[in-house]
Amino acid sequence: MTELRIGDTERESAMSALGEHLSAGRLDLDEYGERTAQVTTAKTRGELGALFADLPQPHPTFGPEPAPTGSESREVANRPLGGVVQQISASLTGVTWVAAIASIAFFHVSAVVIFLPIALSVCFGSFWGKDWRRRDRDRRDRRDRRA
Repeated sequence: MTELRIGDTERESAMSALGEHLSAGRLDLDEYGERTAQVTTAKTRGELGALFADLPQPHPTFGPEPAPTGSESREVANRPLGGVVQQISASLTGVTWVAAIASIAFFHVSAVVIFLPIALSVCFGSFWGKDWRRRDRDRRDRRDRRA
């Protein structure tokens, strides 16, 4: 975590936190100048964290950890609860698509019904990530190869 590179957002957060420490009297103007110069040249979270080691909160805020990739994402998808919830979500989304289309076609229900499966697709897609359905397909492919 300390070796992750930082961007402008993290640098701005550090500058803001240093400004609060200056206004609280924890830093004098010279020390504030030195630390802000170090913030502008910092490349990793560890370098920023070292600038705040002797200061109480506020500290700079960092964005979320990067999403797992490759085998790490498979590990997350293979967790018992995560996998079950993900499968239920995918099933529920598929069933609502079929039900909405059938309701519109056969029962002459208002076309507004189509917004339910769209909303579920968007919600589950944003929660599980863009490849949330692909994980299930990958799991099935591995199972088929073993059989």
